[in-house]
Amino acid sequence: MLEGIVRESIGKSNAKKLRRDGYLVANIYANGVDNVHAAFKQGEFIRTVRRKEKLDFPVKVGDTEYNVVIQEYQLHPVTGEIMHVDLRVAIPGHVTDYLVPVETVGLPKGIKNKGVLVITKRRLRVRGPIEKIPAKFTLDVSDLDRDESILVRDIEAPEGCRLMDRPHVSVCGVIKAR
Repeated sequence: MLEGIVRESIGKSNAKKLRRDGYLVANIYANGVDNVHAAFKQGEFIRTVRRKEKLDFPVKVGDTEYNVVIQEYQLHPVTGEIMHVDLRVAIPGHVTDYLVPVETVGLPKGIKNKGVLVITKRRLRVRGPIEKIPAKFTLDVSDLDRDESILVRDIEAPEGCRLMDRPHVSVCGVIKAR
């Protein structure tokens, strides 16, 4: 379980000091839950997020434990390091929107016909309770020829969930190389 500290001061100078000491500044929030200003060791946070098997993961801040989902993060424009992360508490049974990552597997046959695989949507918005939300959508792109794509309507939503993106939007496709 990822453990963090509660930030006493929420100012800019305090956040800079924490970042200098190797901490990642975070906000934890949800409807009906008090906002918590926290900080996690950056290396531990990245390891925990990469090893998670579900969309949500447990964190402990102070004396309380939360089951959270990454809502948003901010990267440094030059170095690419994570500067800030927003974590939303996943309340069991509560229907809400989550951004679920998309993963492609296979080699499209359109690549042999001078095509390039383009992934246009890396995350899909899914509405449902956290228990039914998948960790990721895995799309098989091996049957895609040049000028073909997978649309949002081609992806089957899990039972009890709905895809909130427009159905005609392309998730990935093979286009002609220049």
